[in-house]
Amino acid sequence: MEFVTLNNGVEMPMVGFGTDAANDALSYGEVMDAAVQAGYRLFDTAAMYGNQNELGDFLAGSGLKRDDYFLTSKVAQKEQGYENTLQAFKNTTAALQTDYLDLYLVHWPKFDPFFETWRALEHLYKEGYVRAIGVSNFEAHHLDRLLTKATVMPAVDQIETHPYFNQHVLHGYLEELGIQHQAWSPLGRGAVLQDPVLAGIAERYGVSIAQVILRWQIQHNVAVIPKSGNPARMAQNLALDFQLTTTDMARIDALQRGERIMGAPDQNYTEDLW
Repeated sequence: MEFVTLNNGVEMPMVGFGTDAANDALSYGEVMDAAVQAGYRLFDTAAMYGNQNELGDFLAGSGLKRDDYFLTSKVAQKEQGYENTLQAFKNTTAALQTDYLDLYLVHWPKFDPFFETWRALEHLYKEGYVRAIGVSNFEAHHLDRLLTKATVMPAVDQIETHPYFNQHVLHGYLEELGIQHQAWSPLGRGAVLQDPVLAGIAERYGVSIAQVILRWQIQHNVAVIPKSGNPARMAQNLALDFQLTTTDMARIDALQRGERIMGAPDQNYTEDLW
């Protein structure tokens, strides 16, 4: 397992598991057990996913010690604001059956309670209830606005990133700020996994297309959160002990199309859509 050191000194696994993964053939507990057996130790959830109680029950019975794994959650749109966020955190930790989170994120930028939400996260961080705080789906102008009043630099920005939407400009800005880029939907779903360029690269290395995509992101210092309900694919997504050549990295970089899976953050910025 590779780790990255965040801007406050906390170590975070480079590869995590998206806990909203589903599989009709497996129960939620079976999916999560397969993830643990494969070796995942970062589990990413959110209030919006509606699975925090199930995840908490699983972790409580998993045999893992609390400091054996890294736990991330996110405050939802409807929970934002200072007092609301503090209450949302209490609800989240109760559901997850833990006293603290390793990482707590603002799930999407929301205009009106923007600074109050972040102030609540700073309070939780300074009081020791959260080891690191960050944001999700924040673009450069959201970060610029946040940093006019923030007293704690976000440790992570979790954003949609995959070969068809590689976020290379925002990635550069995050590196300038010392904020770790973490990719949600790193495999891009659908067409990305059928791309002939990626298929050719995967064939030459004797790995899957998903492994090529994840290795490409890690070599760009992007942490990733793949999800799968298939135990074999879960294991594959952690088997990344190979190196892509500079030429192959450039070939994947060139696949950029500017194609999002979800809408742009500003579509949600001024409205309570979540």
